[in-house]
Amino acid sequence: AGAARGDPGLGASAVAGGGGGREVRSGEGSQSPGWAADPSRGSCGGSASPWEKLVSIERAVPAAAFCLPQERSLRLRRWYELMLENKEELARIITAENGKPLKEAQGEILYSASFLEWFAEEARRVYGDVIPASAKDRRILALKQPVGVAAVITPWNFPSAMITRKVGAALAAGCTVVVKPAEDTPLSALALGELANQAGIPAGVYNVVPCSRQQTPAVGEVLCTDPLVAKISFTGSTATGKILLKHAAGTVKRVSMELGGHAPFIVFDSANVDRAVAGALASKYRNSGQTCVCTNRFLVQKGIHDEFVEKFAKAIERELHVGSGFDAKTTQGPLINEKAVEKVERHINDAVSQGACIVTGGKRHSLGKNFFEPTLLSNVSTKMLCTQEETFGPLAPVIKFDTEAEAIAIANAANVGLAGYFYSQDPAQIWRVAEQLEVGMVGVNEGIISSVESPFGGVKQSGLGREGSKYGIDEYLEIKYVCFGGL
Repeated sequence: AGAARGDPGLGASAVAGGGGGREVRSGEGSQSPGWAADPSRGSCGGSASPWEKLVSIERAVPAAAFCLPQERSLRLRRWYELMLENKEELARIITAENGKPLKEAQGEILYSASFLEWFAEEARRVYGDVIPASAKDRRILALKQPVGVAAVITPWNFPSAMITRKVGAALAAGCTVVVKPAEDTPLSALALGELANQAGIPAGVYNVVPCSRQQTPAVGEVLCTDPLVAKISFTGSTATGKILLKHAAGTVKRVSMELGGHAPFIVFDSANVDRAVAGALASKYRNSGQTCVCTNRFLVQKGIHDEFVEKFAKAIERELHVGSGFDAKTTQGPLINEKAVEKVERHINDAVSQGACIVTGGKRHSLGKNFFEPTLLSNVSTKMLCTQEETFGPLAPVIKFDTEAEAIAIANAANVGLAGYFYSQDPAQIWRVAEQLEVGMVGVNEGIISSVESPFGGVKQSGLGREGSKYGIDEYLEIKYVCFGGL
């Protein structure tokens, strides 16, 4: 990992200048650009120095509606092409910053780039309407116009894709953006800025505000309260989302929120157990369980419960390998920090104290303090913390249930509803359950559901709005009604 971080590459270019209006003014005492946090060593290494004067907002205002749709399309397309040309280096930056296995990081870069490609195409398809009027001397028009400056606040677990999914839509609509990346992963945002510069994105259109953990609340408040910012888009915890909503309420900003999840994964007696196990493995342990759509609760019907648990345990032990993200064999990298490890331990200890059984895993890995063994628990009840809170780690608790109604009730008991999954081969049951699950996204006989074409978002306290798909650009557009009279 150290050797990979030693090559400054895109990260160095971005931090050193950024160019084209994306220069990051970090204040005095900035760290050297080749530096990044290293979760695999349990050290945070610092983070980009606080940016005390948020001049990016002022720079972004005159750049709004920065060019014609065709030109926006071409520049987004070029940005996409540059991401593909630099995909290996971009992936290494992700692995160095958050410990994600390199293969997963490479997949994230392709996923991230796909949003720029998608919205490059959508930029030319922002259509208004001509509406039949009730009077002969009038014509009624509905225009779609960019909202203006958008503040984008992104998490550390997908430090590239969470930016392009928001920024691609915003720029396609004609907005400008101020990106506040997670304090653990600033270099991915800065590297994207360097490529945006190379793609010809004009000065002031893509701006990055990296800051320390201590400065993050203050920076977030400024972004949410500054009257020049018209739109807030945030991905992160529900608790933080509620704080940002309160800040944004003062100026009544447009808001998109992709917040916490607590995804259920239901396996009915009619399911193909082998396919369910494969889906469970992918859904739970991607990025070591540190994704918002990761399964957090497994509900398995009593008729196949024992078979599922046995096969799931064998698959975990056979297919998952803990190690450095730069090791080709690794499927499970470190958790992001010590606090994340402690939460996993707390959930396991609470469950075991109430009668849960550790089937496999259950403790820190010998490699280091931020590594944790992929863990499977059985004999789990709904009274345990791991079924009430989002773990955000490599812990799979399995609850046995009797009836479909019982499973739906358990799944819907949460106050959040981002993603949900279930396996069944009964067509009538598939329709019933898909419609009754209180989530924004449902995977039926599928453990990985994210794609650029699909609307991503949740219900309840999992957020507001949708990202990606044909609907994503609407989050950055206002509808203006024009009445043309006297004709």
